[in-house]
Amino acid sequence: VLLVESGGGSAQAGGSLRLSCAASGLTARSRRMAWFRQPLGQGREVVAAIQSDGPTTYADSVKGRFTISLDMAKNSLYLQMNSLKPEDTAMYYCAAGRPLSADAMIATSYSYSGPGTQVTVSS
Repeated sequence: VLLVESGGGSAQAGGSLRLSCAASGLTARSRRMAWFRQPLGQGREVVAAIQSDGPTTYADSVKGRFTISLDMAKNSLYLQMNSLKPEDTAMYYCAAGRPLSADAMIATSYSYSGPGTQVTVSS
């Protein structure tokens, strides 16, 4: 499984960004995917998770502002981020390969992740 993120950058507070993740080598298991983020010097936080049959889960910190989606025809994962806040500043990673029994909101549940894309939100 190969994952490559794009779409990061800088935004003003209240603005929007859309992250994309191009995936290759996906299997049924690896289509359980997520976005997690890691602010500089801090731990990883799963912000949104999705399964190929549709169910989505969001961290409380982004609920109502971020939307995760999966386009299986394009093997692509997306994260639409609206109403951005300075505390959303972090490196964002696409992740895949969660076993069915593993917690979708724990970063270590995922076997694969990309190199990341930086998101910086200024006030």
